[in-house]
Amino acid sequence: MKKVTPVFYISAVIAFLFIIWGIIPESVLPNANLDNVTTLIQDFLVDRFGWFYLITTSIFVVFSVYLIFSKYGKIKLGKPNDKPEYSYLTWFAMLFSAGMGIGLVFWGAAEPLMHFYEPPYGEAGTNEAAKTAMQYSFFHWGFHPWATYATLALALAYFKFRKQSAGVVSATLEPLFGDHMKRGWGTTVDVVVVFATIFGVATSLGLGAIQISGGISSVFNIEQTISMQLIVIAIVTVLFIASAMSGLNRGIKYLSNTNLILAFLLMVFLLVLGPTNFIMNLFTTTFGTYLQNLPSMSFRMTPFDDGNADWINGWTIFYWAWWIAWAPFVGTFIARVSRGRTVREFVSGVLIVPAIFGAFWFSVFGGSALNLEFFEGANLYSLIEQTGEEAALFSLLEHFPLSILVSTIAIILISTFFITSADSATFVLGMQTTGGSLYPPNVVKLIWGLIQSGAAAMLLWQGGLVALQTASIIVAFPFAMIMLLIIISLMKSFGQEKEVLENNKKKG
Repeated sequence: MKKVTPVFYISAVIAFLFIIWGIIPESVLPNANLDNVTTLIQDFLVDRFGWFYLITTSIFVVFSVYLIFSKYGKIKLGKPNDKPEYSYLTWFAMLFSAGMGIGLVFWGAAEPLMHFYEPPYGEAGTNEAAKTAMQYSFFHWGFHPWATYATLALALAYFKFRKQSAGVVSATLEPLFGDHMKRGWGTTVDVVVVFATIFGVATSLGLGAIQISGGISSVFNIEQTISMQLIVIAIVTVLFIASAMSGLNRGIKYLSNTNLILAFLLMVFLLVLGPTNFIMNLFTTTFGTYLQNLPSMSFRMTPFDDGNADWINGWTIFYWAWWIAWAPFVGTFIARVSRGRTVREFVSGVLIVPAIFGAFWFSVFGGSALNLEFFEGANLYSLIEQTGEEAALFSLLEHFPLSILVSTIAIILISTFFITSADSATFVLGMQTTGGSLYPPNVVKLIWGLIQSGAAAMLLWQGGLVALQTASIIVAFPFAMIMLLIIISLMKSFGQEKEVLENNKKKG
């Protein structure tokens, strides 16, 4: 444990205290338990500062697009002779698996259906509602979240591999604040990063256990119980810790490639056996309307309509806060696997490829679900209302041939996505609490893995997962400000690379 920094001990203590707070029932702490307190804070932030989340994430998009076409695009994330460690396919698979692969599986069918019956505007259950449902699904999982990840990941990769700074978030602010980032303020920033990572991933572990057990219940007709969910968490914990301790070039790399293959096969299965022409038409027209309406959706608030405001707060602003809360974890991991790529190559890959893949995924799964609902009266939405969003995917697959086999493959895909997300987070926590070490000690990764799983299991048992998710999202508010400062710091450092840019201009 000689390599750990004060961030490790401070974060571990805070994590322990929050877990204890989360399992204390309301009867013991009336109006002061974790659920009540975090909900009050989150409601206040969303109600009063929703505009701030919209503007901030839109800045990330504009900044990312600017970098692709700017004179800084040829700067390499590393030394001049550094080559990428991973092929394009493996690199994409790793960032996709860590970023939001599991979210696409969870929400691919459910979100369009929910928007169809509860649209952001207009009448529910109509042609227009179906188009709007797909458009907003593209929006919530498209350029904005990936631009958020790309902004932080680029700064971390640039300062770590080109400037040889410590691979921690506080190091990206040193051009602005100098040595202050090596003392108390830097420790504070890194503790915020660790806090968001621990509880964001712990929440996802708990919700993932619910979906996996829901899938097992649906496929094998076994009653879903809390005991089953805890067993799922225990099994996943053993697997992701083993993967994390085997290193990036073994466990995480192989699992990420497996994820991509399984996801592709599942998507092709639905595309070929489903309403293929409908799906392709839907993807084409929805992607066009998404691009066309992107500016207005990006800044859409409803100051004269409280009903619409509730929808925006509950969906768009919630998502934007969630992506910002996940940025420390996903950004750190993407940075770690991106040495040797240029700024243009990096931002293009992180921003464009996953966004287009996600849009096509929603077209296949959401389009298939809407087709069944709209034209065949499948009534999938009623199942979501009865049993939860986790039922949408498996209810959809029941309408296809080989449903038991395909649903079993889907359960395996969900499991491997969760394993890669959790082992990636364990690796990131190890980095952030050992001063940015690219190879954190296994004992540190083991401790963080157990803390994440312990938090998920205890709060799932006590019903406190939503409170933990809310606590993680609250962190997004101060971290959004930190990310805006990181953009300024990064541009300042880019501006000092005139000699590099001139050399690149002579070569190219």
